[in-house]
Amino acid sequence: MRLYRWQAMPTTLVDHLRRMSDNDLGALLAARPDLAVPVPGDLSALASRMQSRLSLARALEGLDRFTLEILDALRLATEETGTTPLAAVLDLAASVPADRVHAAVDTLRGLAVAYGEDDAVAVARGVTELCSPYPAGLGRPALELDPETAMLAADPARLRRELLAAPPESRAVLDRLAAGPPVGTVREAGPDTPVGWLLDHHLLVAERLDTVQLPREIGLLLRRDVGPLGVLHPDPPTPDATVRPADAVDAAGAGQVMEAVRLTAALCDALAAEPAPVLKAGGIGVRDLRRLARAVDCAEPVAALLLELARETQLVTDAETADGPVWLPTRGYDDWRLSTPSARWLRLATCWLGMARQPSLIGTRDDKDRPVNALSGEVARMSAPVLRRAPLAALADLPAGSAPGQDDLVDLLAWRTPRRGGPQAGRATRAALQEAATLGVTGRDALTSYGRLLLADEPAEPDPLGIDVTDPADGPAAILDALLPAPVDHVLVQADLTVVVPGPPDPALAAELDLVADTESAGHATVYRVTADSVRRALDAGMAAADLHALFAQRSTTPVPQSLTYLVDDVARRHGGLRTGGCAAYVRSDDTALIAELRADRRLAPLALREIAPTVLVTPFAPHRLLDLLRSAGFAPVPEDATGVVLTHRPDQLRAAATTRLRPTPRELPTTLSADQIDQVVATVRHGDHLARTTRRAPTPDPRTTTDALATLRLAIRDKTTVWVTYVDSHGGSASRLVRPISIGAGYLRAADDRTETLHTFSLARITSTTRP
Repeated sequence: MRLYRWQAMPTTLVDHLRRMSDNDLGALLAARPDLAVPVPGDLSALASRMQSRLSLARALEGLDRFTLEILDALRLATEETGTTPLAAVLDLAASVPADRVHAAVDTLRGLAVAYGEDDAVAVARGVTELCSPYPAGLGRPALELDPETAMLAADPARLRRELLAAPPESRAVLDRLAAGPPVGTVREAGPDTPVGWLLDHHLLVAERLDTVQLPREIGLLLRRDVGPLGVLHPDPPTPDATVRPADAVDAAGAGQVMEAVRLTAALCDALAAEPAPVLKAGGIGVRDLRRLARAVDCAEPVAALLLELARETQLVTDAETADGPVWLPTRGYDDWRLSTPSARWLRLATCWLGMARQPSLIGTRDDKDRPVNALSGEVARMSAPVLRRAPLAALADLPAGSAPGQDDLVDLLAWRTPRRGGPQAGRATRAALQEAATLGVTGRDALTSYGRLLLADEPAEPDPLGIDVTDPADGPAAILDALLPAPVDHVLVQADLTVVVPGPPDPALAAELDLVADTESAGHATVYRVTADSVRRALDAGMAAADLHALFAQRSTTPVPQSLTYLVDDVARRHGGLRTGGCAAYVRSDDTALIAELRADRRLAPLALREIAPTVLVTPFAPHRLLDLLRSAGFAPVPEDATGVVLTHRPDQLRAAATTRLRPTPRELPTTLSADQIDQVVATVRHGDHLARTTRRAPTPDPRTTTDALATLRLAIRDKTTVWVTYVDSHGGSASRLVRPISIGAGYLRAADDRTETLHTFSLARITSTTRP
């Protein structure tokens, strides 16, 4: 390996940014949109933010394995001088074509992880803190570790003799450390052990009592066959995928789509029949989740996933009841059930793709060894959408119908984004693939055609006029409609009082059957059973016996059995023999004349008093409402409790309610920036940098300059344009802001910042100048 000694002073990142064109600076902001929030005041602030730990971690997260290996080569080459010529990196990665290395370095420079021209490439400050302390898996130089080891490394012939003389067990230890990382821990390092022999011959250096390190020079010598950087991985692994027919994949996925939609509806109906209480810490309990899973006949992980989706799509929410907060279906659930199966699935699948929650965590234990419950806050993960889309994007890159194994996809994603997801990335990938199969996004381990469209469909910005210009015929729902069986509007009524629906029922038929019959089995053909309780339920809903006879006669393609007719008539004959009701309050008196006077008083007509006995009147209004109206009409009633005891009342003392300050919700960093946003950020940074370089301290406002500034501001107010306002801030420094002036009055300027959608107020005495952009 040739050693390059580049002694020129390294170029700072700020100087590099100043030499960049506006287009290149805009491309950098597009690649790293987090740099624009909040907008940096100048290029120095931008450079500082670019080298911050959090921003660099986001930039490194999207790099593939080979690019990270080239980054290690840059770190290795720039360790001493801070910069290195690109030729040194090419020399380190000689086993890879030069154009691949150039492309990797350009990727790093495009993210400003590395910067500089080919003759002096530097690595951004802060990268070393985020990466391994041992670049390319090589240890520190021998001179930094041990003088005797440095003397051995300086004599190549002697070093080769020592390596050749190493016992096989000791040589195996060296080979493992040479592959990286170069440090290891030992329990025993006696003279008779392999590690002890290496320590005695200065091939390893003991750092602490239980830690040894392989010096860099020895590691490079052991890598002479594979290269200084070790085995490089310029190409991603190729998954071993079975190609299935596209029709079979779509058919399998469509069948799972119907099952997912049916189970979601069944879970919501089960919650409506028996609401689940909300836990004190939030979420739904393990017992309730198990009960719901048994009620709809599905596995608990599937029930947990669909409950999470139902909540995210506002089909289920927590509500306050007399028994406390419970989970209940919303009014939107009824509208959702009336839509087509493809529309119902599309709403669930779209929410699943962007849901910042990880349902696979449900049932596991958190850091405090507590169970993670469904619908709780512990399931929230901001990285979930990215980890969910990654395996689907890998499937989309393969030919249609390709069904690779999960292990192959995990290996592929480990090459594409090795820093994303941490040690649990493989588990998250497998969980995402399982969820995709449950929802029918994939079928037979391959991505469906409508799933491919769903993945490629980016949410468009809403039209300001509220006009939807998208064509639903081109979306995944249209393809799914052609795959799903057409809804049926007829049934087969059998003699045993069962009703068979030979296919998915249309929404109107499903609503009717849910009212007049009970579900017995679900699937491609749903079976209902008519019972006395179901007939009574329909009569309670307002239907008459004639309506039920007409319903079965119209919907059934088979003759209505006589047993069903007898059942309906028998239940209808007994229905309504007893009547119950309720009232909110009553008024009673032993004086029947006084009761008659109350009924005849027109002032009490809003109470809707109804006589149920000669001495008792009832009203649907609350007792306090009845009491107030009677007293306002000139009567003197007194309240009593349920046992007839007169209640006394003492006026309440008013107290002020304690106020609680709401905690502000954190703003998410943007994932993309529009072209206009990039242009505004670039202009703001350039202008701020110009002021920072030309102004060392805040100047004293000149009356003539102030007069010109006021004229410019008035023109901007008239034309509704933006201007740069330079002013003296509260610290005595000079600041500048691009704003749209609104009004001038009382010595102040009111202006709007369209970029941040905020309103600012400037003192005219502090404004030093105004400039049109």
